[in-house]
Amino acid sequence: MSRRLHKQAVRSAFDRAADSYDGAAVVQREICHRLAEFASSVPCIGAPRRALDAGCGTGYGLDLLASLCPGAELYALDFAPAMLTRLAARRPGTDTSLLCGDLEALPLAGGAMDVVWSSLALQWCDPAVALAEIARVLRPGGVAWLATLGPATLWELRDAFTAVDGAQHVIRFHAIEHWRHTTAVAGLQIVAADSQPVHALAPDLRQLLRDIKAIGAHSVGSEPRPALTRAGWRMLEGRYDAHRRADGQLPATYDLILLALRKG
Repeated sequence: MSRRLHKQAVRSAFDRAADSYDGAAVVQREICHRLAEFASSVPCIGAPRRALDAGCGTGYGLDLLASLCPGAELYALDFAPAMLTRLAARRPGTDTSLLCGDLEALPLAGGAMDVVWSSLALQWCDPAVALAEIARVLRPGGVAWLATLGPATLWELRDAFTAVDGAQHVIRFHAIEHWRHTTAVAGLQIVAADSQPVHALAPDLRQLLRDIKAIGAHSVGSEPRPALTRAGWRMLEGRYDAHRRADGQLPATYDLILLALRKG
């Protein structure tokens, strides 16, 4: 799949998920709180005047960003117009500036931001391009607080599909080492970094996959995949059930990567 078609597919997936997102985004909200706690240990130098939520979705992270940057003018950017429409409906009368745009081509002037916050959006981007854009819009001394996903994300589902066929059903995300390299190339300094698992839970595989689809994060693969037959589904369920926890819940792992970057 070409880069252009991939981006169109991602945008369409999150547009379709806008109405169901808030009801299913339990892990996404948890990760926002983990990013906020992580960010509090690497504060902005000086009182920030402008802060950007890059890949804001329906806006859950905005209150956390406001707490980290009291008094700052807030900007919320998302690639999917329906997400911004949902945000506006959830926060009527908000004075946050809403921007429909691409993390790989931010519609902002160079040095315009003191802070860039991004929670679970960068994994859909080309890391080198997105980090170069973040570096461009940050002022010297500005900070970026980022949460993205690593290669162990949904490893249980990847493992289960090996019982069905050899196709790539689950997207593979970049390792933290790749983010370290591209950060340096972009001219940003890593002040802090962490990696930790976060788990979505459901009583059965259908519900687990339904929740993943409801947030728009289901696979947007780069190669055609065969349709899953009834027999294939039974094999998938059987293999996934090996990962069932002692409390009876099925887990889906999100391999969380947290980065705090500073522009020199």
